[in-house]
Amino acid sequence: MTGHLDQATRDELVRVAHHLADAARPETLRLFRQAGLVADDKTGDDVGFDPVTEADRAAERVMRDIIEEERPHDGILGEEFGVKPGTSGLSWTLDPIDGTRGFISGTPTWGVLISVADASGPLFGIIDQPFIGERFCGGFGIAEVNGPMGLQPLETRKRTAFPDATMLTTFPEVGTPKEGRAFHKLAEKVKLVRYGMDCYGYALLAAGQVDLVVEAGLQPYDIHAPIAVVQAAGGIVSNWQGGAAHHGGRVIAAANRDVHAVALEMLQDAMDD
Repeated sequence: MTGHLDQATRDELVRVAHHLADAARPETLRLFRQAGLVADDKTGDDVGFDPVTEADRAAERVMRDIIEEERPHDGILGEEFGVKPGTSGLSWTLDPIDGTRGFISGTPTWGVLISVADASGPLFGIIDQPFIGERFCGGFGIAEVNGPMGLQPLETRKRTAFPDATMLTTFPEVGTPKEGRAFHKLAEKVKLVRYGMDCYGYALLAAGQVDLVVEAGLQPYDIHAPIAVVQAAGGIVSNWQGGAAHHGGRVIAAANRDVHAVALEMLQDAMDD
């Protein structure tokens, strides 16, 4: 709900969000596709690989510094440096590079995620892709992308027969083995499935290019900004039970209510098997 915020406050939050995205861009680009980029493994063991680079840390640091200066009473949740409590009732959620695996591989589907939320969930969000120069924004009556093709409105697809749907996700495993089996049962019913998108999948959904993004094992910083952008464009975002998704976990984002309802029922049935 945004009714408790006056227009001046909304405008200020949008301005600060763009300021954060502008500041993060050079911090990520100076190391993207550069020889010698070091990726540390946050898991600290031989199971899995969760990379972090100096670009992740530098981008989050510069954004946190701006929030401390511009909005010192707001809270912050960042992937790399954790939680800073606030007193304003508003909190910024930052993922300085969503898709670090893609970043270190040179692919352009990573992004900087920025959102501001109250207790009810995200109010405004940005998915920024610095290398392509695309910025997807949603919330407070805004639903737009600015990039190489100019400023354009965001609007999700309104009508797609489910067998003709295109679905995206990041990892073929899609969470736990049980979650993965449920996803792949759903994947058998759609026309096309693509992998490895990270946050860019949600941007494509908001832009009307695809019909579904289904993931599991997400953190709040992975999904806050995508929720704001997709919902502003007319899409639906929920967990696999149909409830709020901003706490992370299992997430389904759909272009419209019809696609969402079919996918949700299929996932629930598959999880009950």
